[in-house]
Amino acid sequence: MSAAETQKRVEELGAWFQNLNLNGVQTAPQHFLGDYPAVKFARFEEALPNDLTGQSVLDIGCNAGFYSLEMKRRGAERVLGVDFDERYLAQARFAAEVRGVEVEFRQLSVYDVGTLGEKFDLVIFMGVLYHLRHPLLALDLIREHVAKDLMLFQSMQRGSNDAMQVEQDYDFWQTEMFARPDFPALYFIEHKYAGDPTNWWIPNRACTEAMLRSAGFEIVAHPEDEVFVCQVREQESESDVTRATRQAKGSFRA
Repeated sequence: MSAAETQKRVEELGAWFQNLNLNGVQTAPQHFLGDYPAVKFARFEEALPNDLTGQSVLDIGCNAGFYSLEMKRRGAERVLGVDFDERYLAQARFAAEVRGVEVEFRQLSVYDVGTLGEKFDLVIFMGVLYHLRHPLLALDLIREHVAKDLMLFQSMQRGSNDAMQVEQDYDFWQTEMFARPDFPALYFIEHKYAGDPTNWWIPNRACTEAMLRSAGFEIVAHPEDEVFVCQVREQESESDVTRATRQAKGSFRA
């Protein structure tokens, strides 16, 4: 395929959020964040294994496939990218075709990852949490159904970048910690943020870390302000939180 043919197809596939280099053609050269997501990935790429030979990868919210393609380049044996938006999936399939790599892309909601029936060595969950009306449920489902070992996580964050050491419990009349900027807080967006009506929840750093721990992940690296490398934490017994989550999932599906 010539560069002119590639350019034509890129334009036919509509507006691209991810800027990929396909046959010398940039898919989103005017991106407001610059060469995104490559410019962001450069700040934390060394936090991931450079050799993924024999590994399986699930890229949730894959968009045009930047991270899926990168994991395949690093030698992953199986890469599955899922997204709820068929337009992004069409872009991802075209990108994989131009790059000449074998990556599977499938339309799937994060709430339905249990239907995959398999667990992956690496789960990528980047740029999705703040687009969800039920973010903690999504993390619980990922932990329960598809995360075998590592998860690469990223969320837009606002508020304080500090994280206080929270206590195991607080007295009913103890309220001063809620006024602290480093107490875990999840900001709710009722209408739009940055012109996007799908931005629902934006955590501060303390909340991001607390949610990951609550869902059963251990943070093993924090290579960039918004990026966390997590490992599945083995749980000896089902906690009250987990039981409550199971009940919530039943209500959600109903």
